[in-house]
Amino acid sequence: MRIIENTKIALDTYKMVLQPTGLESVKLKALVPGQFVNIKIEGFYLRRPISIADWNDESLTIIYKVVGKGTKALSEMETGIKLDILWPLGNGYNLTWIPNEAILIGGGVGVPPMYGLAKKLVETGKKPRIMLGFREKNQVFYDEEFRKLGLEVTVYTEDGSYGEKGFVTNGFDQAEYVCACGPERMLEAIYRKAQDGQYSFEARMACGFGGCMGCSCETLVGNKRICKEGPVLLHKELLWK
Repeated sequence: MRIIENTKIALDTYKMVLQPTGLESVKLKALVPGQFVNIKIEGFYLRRPISIADWNDESLTIIYKVVGKGTKALSEMETGIKLDILWPLGNGYNLTWIPNEAILIGGGVGVPPMYGLAKKLVETGKKPRIMLGFREKNQVFYDEEFRKLGLEVTVYTEDGSYGEKGFVTNGFDQAEYVCACGPERMLEAIYRKAQDGQYSFEARMACGFGGCMGCSCETLVGNKRICKEGPVLLHKELLWK
């Protein structure tokens, strides 16, 4: 894929728009919210898995945070550079199971896949409630993009520097259905308040397509690979008690 945009949108957070070349562009029509790409960065052995935030007939958008040397190198890449990318990977959200009154929750870099999911739900006539969590104001991004979809959006910051002070779980006592992506501690807290839902997990991935078994996790229905059977897992199969 060719980089056509790579811009900073928040503290250590970048938006990259990629354009598939040749027959690769056909894959855009098959994308499902919650899937990810695995990017090869020259000079680094392992690829970097990054969730897909948005896409159209010509390009896809990813949002990533600089957390190490690999993503730092990615942030310094200029438009026009071609990247070796495996995509689309993973098991995404099942839209047909999501009711109109669902809550969509994103924490930090867990926000991007929630945008892609929200956009697709709006296209089907559903209007989910959006809740976004960040540590502080300078880390906030994409809240306005959700509002442009005509959705109710509440932003939480841990220090209260933007939106509501606290965590996303402060926004509801219980919920019938939640779709979420973010740190595992956040997902567990949401799980304990929700009756049902779909949760996207983060994990260290070596191959990204289920070959190495390095990101396997235990569920009520057996072991599952986060990169293959996940990253989206169902509420009813999680082992939290």
